[in-house]
This record gives sequence, C-alpha cells and structure tokens, in this order.
Amino acid sequence: MAPEVPTLYEWLGGAEPLNRLIDRFYEKVPSDPLLEPLFAQMPKEHFQHVAQFIAEVLGGPDDYSRLHGGHAAMIRHHLSRGITEQQRQRWVALLLETADELELPSDPEFRSALVAYLEWGSRLAVINSALPADIPVTDAPMPAWNWGVPGGPYQPDTPES
Repeated sequence: MAPEVPTLYEWLGGAEPLNRLIDRFYEKVPSDPLLEPLFAQMPKEHFQHVAQFIAEVLGGPDDYSRLHGGHAAMIRHHLSRGITEQQRQRWVALLLETADELELPSDPEFRSALVAYLEWGSRLAVINSALPADIPVTDAPMPAWNWGVPGGPYQPDTPES
C-alpha cells in the first residue's frame, strides 16, 4: 500500500512556519523600494489574511473562505492596484528568499509546487490589479494547490530494517 501523501500545508509544517514566513516577509517589505509602495497603507491584519489564504490554497484550514469571503474577496482586494510585473517578480523572489532564510522545506517537489502557485497567483494578481475597482466579482473558486507532476514529496527508498 502506498503511503498517504501529505498536503503541501502539512509538508510545510502547518500554521506556525507559514505564519513565520509571512511575518518575516512583511518585515522586509518596508525597506524594499519596489514593494513598499504596494503595502505601505495595508492594515496589519493583511499579513494574517495572506497567511490564511495561502494556508487554504496549500490544503490547510478554510479560514480565509469562512472568515473573509474566499477567492472572490481576494480578487476584489487586488482590483485597480496597478501591480507591475517588476513588483510581481520581486514579491515572488523575496518570499522565496525568506523561505530559504527560515529553512522551510527545500526539497524539489515542495519547492516546485510552491513556486508554481506563487507564479500563478502573482500573475493573476497583476491581471486583476489592472481591472477597475468597481468590476463585480461574486464567484471565483478557491484555488487548491497540490504536488503536481511529482505526486508527492521525495522520499528516497531505504532498505527495510
């Protein structure tokens, strides 16, 4: 029987390491000339909301959907923000640099899935940020990211004891 494959959220270690990642990332943002203008006026609870959203996308609890309105709400938050491609690239790079700094899982399967989500989600944010603020967004399924092609974490075969 094949072992049960953990969610990306479980493989990451759950809420504690994800919250550390998001908190540390946003500690760096004020000194980043590309990102600071995007986040200068964000309320502190924004950081927690981002962590809840990413947690849910990676297979964790559905707190963002239950408490904040799901993916449609996230899309509405990005409308008319004018995010540039350079800001998007820097956001992804700084988040991944922070993941390395905090020694989050670095196996190729996990990082491949994480990078894929960050690329997809950040590109969607750029597209949505170019739309007018008053465009109606009422329904958008919550993304559910998984391991993709590898199918699970790399676990080398070990001889039976």
